[in-house]
Amino acid sequence: MRKRLTTLRTASTSLALSAGVWATAGAQVNDLPGGPAVNQLNFHPAVTRIAEEQHWLHWFMMAICLAIFVIVFGVMFYSILKHRKSVGHKSQELAEPIWVELGWTIVPLLIVIGMALPATKVLVAQKDTTNSDLTIKATGMQWKWGYDYIKGEGEGIGFLSTLDNSHREMSNSGKPPPTDNYLLKVDNPMVVPVGKKVRIITTANDVIHAWMVPAFGVKQDAIPGFVRDTWFRAEKTGDFYGQCAELCGKEHAYMPIHVKVVSAEEYSAWVGEQRKAMAAAADDPSKVWALTDMIKRGESVYAANCVACHQATGKGAGPIKPLDGSVLVTDANNARFIEVMLNGAAGGSMPAWKQLSDTELAAVMTYAKNTWSNKTDQIVQPADVVAARK
Repeated sequence: MRKRLTTLRTASTSLALSAGVWATAGAQVNDLPGGPAVNQLNFHPAVTRIAEEQHWLHWFMMAICLAIFVIVFGVMFYSILKHRKSVGHKSQELAEPIWVELGWTIVPLLIVIGMALPATKVLVAQKDTTNSDLTIKATGMQWKWGYDYIKGEGEGIGFLSTLDNSHREMSNSGKPPPTDNYLLKVDNPMVVPVGKKVRIITTANDVIHAWMVPAFGVKQDAIPGFVRDTWFRAEKTGDFYGQCAELCGKEHAYMPIHVKVVSAEEYSAWVGEQRKAMAAAADDPSKVWALTDMIKRGESVYAANCVACHQATGKGAGPIKPLDGSVLVTDANNARFIEVMLNGAAGGSMPAWKQLSDTELAAVMTYAKNTWSNKTDQIVQPADVVAARK
């Protein structure tokens, strides 16, 4: 008996400690402004007029459905209780007058029309992308977003937005620490000015993705070979988050969206910084690079685009093939390696990287050829990539 009580006390203590640990961990996670909230039951707070109208429409429809539910089931249960057999009522066939037939046809029709009119108004407004101040193309790819500013202030700016590698490492650890923006932090957020109408053009390089930011009331599929569009006008500054909302492969959960809404002055300053950075990064594809310079450049490209799958060690993980010791990487003939980088391989497990510049592709291949145990002293020049693109 004493042994059993001791066992019960030990189990109770363990459960209490576990509950305390979970409570402490839960307490460290807070609501993320512009993103998900702890124990969230409602929509994200709206920061666009469209999102506000969507919220109103949702509750309007809910109220109608609730009223119908109460009336229909109220009458049904009242009839069941009032006219049950146990109190002496007998079943009988009732006539069906024309007003009953008309009633249960016309009334639902009027209800549907009453619901359709405001819904149609909101839907039409969602698709009105005319007179936009800024147009940005969002390209979904496994597993990141590419943003190209194609109209308005900032025209010509383009960059990739990838999950921050520290969050990838948290996920890989299996025990991520409590973090408010877990799997939502990116290296390059999309930046837009407050109060301006922003048109988003969506497409994809590989499979179907979906660009979604709940606080904006925006969700638009990104389909390969098709161009779709939507828009938003943020009425508040701040950071707003979303995720790819279409199951797009094994790393679907690692494809966040981060939109930073700033003042007009801050946006103009950001555009200036981006133009300077692009000018500094612009490379002449005919330039002949030294091996050490190319390896150094390739290290940063690898860290930004490749380390998530192939790991910092180059060993890969699971179905991801290693680069360290790979015959494809160390082969003196670079043609096959360049082809894989440009077009992908293994049915999409290795995505295509055509969006990188010729110099970036040459640099990251050179880095892989001369890092870890791959001490080949081989170099890939940008001109080699240019020739392979043709």
